[in-house]
Amino acid sequence: MRIGKGIAALVVGVTALTAASSGAAAAGREDGPASGPARTAADELIVGFEKDASAADRERVADKVATLDRDRLVRARGKAAVDVFQLRRGSSESRAAATLERDPAVAYAEPNWRLTKADVSTDPYYTDGRLWGMYGDASPTRQNPYGSQAAEAWGSSLPGRTGSKQVVVGVIDEGVMVSHPDLDANIWQNPGEPMDGQDNDGNGYVDDVNGWDFAHNDSSVFDGRPPADYTTDEHGTHVSGTIGAENNGAGVVGVNWDVSIVSGKFLGANGGTTADAIRAVDYMTNLKLKQGVNVVATNNSWGGGGYSQGLNDAILRAAKADILFIAAAGNDYRNNDKRASYPANYDTRRSTSTEAAASYDAVISVAAINSGGGKPSWSNYGRTTVDLGAPGAGINSTVPPDSSGTAYWAFDGTSMATPHVTGAAALYEATHPDATPQQIRNALLGSTVRTSSLVDRTVTGGRLDAAAALAR
Repeated sequence: MRIGKGIAALVVGVTALTAASSGAAAAGREDGPASGPARTAADELIVGFEKDASAADRERVADKVATLDRDRLVRARGKAAVDVFQLRRGSSESRAAATLERDPAVAYAEPNWRLTKADVSTDPYYTDGRLWGMYGDASPTRQNPYGSQAAEAWGSSLPGRTGSKQVVVGVIDEGVMVSHPDLDANIWQNPGEPMDGQDNDGNGYVDDVNGWDFAHNDSSVFDGRPPADYTTDEHGTHVSGTIGAENNGAGVVGVNWDVSIVSGKFLGANGGTTADAIRAVDYMTNLKLKQGVNVVATNNSWGGGGYSQGLNDAILRAAKADILFIAAAGNDYRNNDKRASYPANYDTRRSTSTEAAASYDAVISVAAINSGGGKPSWSNYGRTTVDLGAPGAGINSTVPPDSSGTAYWAFDGTSMATPHVTGAAALYEATHPDATPQQIRNALLGSTVRTSSLVDRTVTGGRLDAAAALAR
């Protein structure tokens, strides 16, 4: 039984993108962004005094609203005093500020804003508006509330907020162009396997330096010969770019600027087989169990065929090795509740006759949304079987360069939505290195933003919010 490439509705070519703000103006309250974390120090005000204000004036002013004058920011002789006031519990900062500013001794009273180091991509596809899937409603440079909110996650104060090379993601798909200038620094390098014709790490694969090609049973995970044959492995390369294209001032940027991508190639020009898919999944599991590689998740932007217990078992083994299996819901215009789409419909809480269940569901099924928050007609859905939506229409990412030198194309499909979620899972691991896969799943699904096109069509009724997930 052959599995067709999971991009039946994929538009192979440049898709005209709408403006980054498309659809935002028409969004109702229901589709608004989730409330973000407080951005001021609670119950605190910074108060600047007039230059001639005395110590008695400062005490009198403090008595109006504060329990104490917590800190003196400016105390030099001859300069106006600036203090930090700790307000009485439950006080309104805005009302307290208004009260203070009516006092003649006070020059100003303002919130004590929480400031964080802000990381913003300088890559041109990000800055010129073509990378809408990375934007958020309050992201620097460009905004789109229906993006993944990755850009807001990059601006958080969490260590690892732009990713980590210690986090490994398996791309089970076509191969990956490991030399692509936007991917080369984020390709996994097998520490135990020099390219010398030997199986040095003893895992049964000779020279699996960057992963393995299960379709051709060799170590070359990229078989394209651009520009003459740039379409070979373009799908796997495109998916990889969304997960982890570098922030290098050129091209696109991924959800993670730093990550390690390992290729489990099993799809070729004519699709792939279930057997090769099983081998690819087990390869990732064994990397983690036998070689200690920190494989956090696999991206599975493919589908087709019917139920396979062999593949189900492989996914169960991966789940019990603490590897999430993030899968495209499919591009078949259908309800997965009524007609299952595999592998998205597997559930690792259910055992098979040959493999015990995992304690959690490692499978996260992803539908697509467009830049206006709508679900494209081709995207599969399911109130009980599809977990959330993510950007999947007009998604620019990396591809092998064509004869004109173009190394970036826009594709449509749940194939493109899935790596946004996989990237967010990797970003969560980078910022929460002790998280369990259940905790990562809970963070991703528990932080979605309610979206009208996904209500009653997905489990969460919402879309990915990477920044909110990191804050959980």
